[in-house]
Amino acid sequence: MKKNIIIIALLAGAVAVVVGIKNKKTSGSCASGCEGGVCTLPIPVGGSASEDAREVAPVAMPLPKLLDLGAGKCVPCKMMAPILDEMKETFSGKLDVEFIDVWENEGVGSTYGIRMIPTQIFYDAEGNELFRHEGFFARDDILAKWQELGFNFTVGE
Repeated sequence: MKKNIIIIALLAGAVAVVVGIKNKKTSGSCASGCEGGVCTLPIPVGGSASEDAREVAPVAMPLPKLLDLGAGKCVPCKMMAPILDEMKETFSGKLDVEFIDVWENEGVGSTYGIRMIPTQIFYDAEGNELFRHEGFFARDDILAKWQELGFNFTVGE
């Protein structure tokens, strides 16, 4: 009798884990059917503020974010690198551009629901996912997508 109870408890636990993993994968990817094409996904924030700080640093206004998830040894990812570097410099203070190497940072791919690399994720200033693209994405196409999403990034503004 005890053996049957233990088996049932283990099966129930396994089912709960599988359902939890399935729900996590479903909620992390717009391709899986988020309402209105918008998915909310937390953006990991690194570091913590020191409680001993004597001066209060000015609070930076949150910016829209382009997150590129790829790998340093992936050919399309290497093709994206100069585009991302240029955009990071050109739109500094207007757009946050970040690259994460999913091969060097275990678990990041599953955190963001990555199916292939490179993957670009567009976030608004509040951290809500607006759009997701898989594969190489040209600079002009990236800027056109931002404009379609209601953001106008132009040089010299």
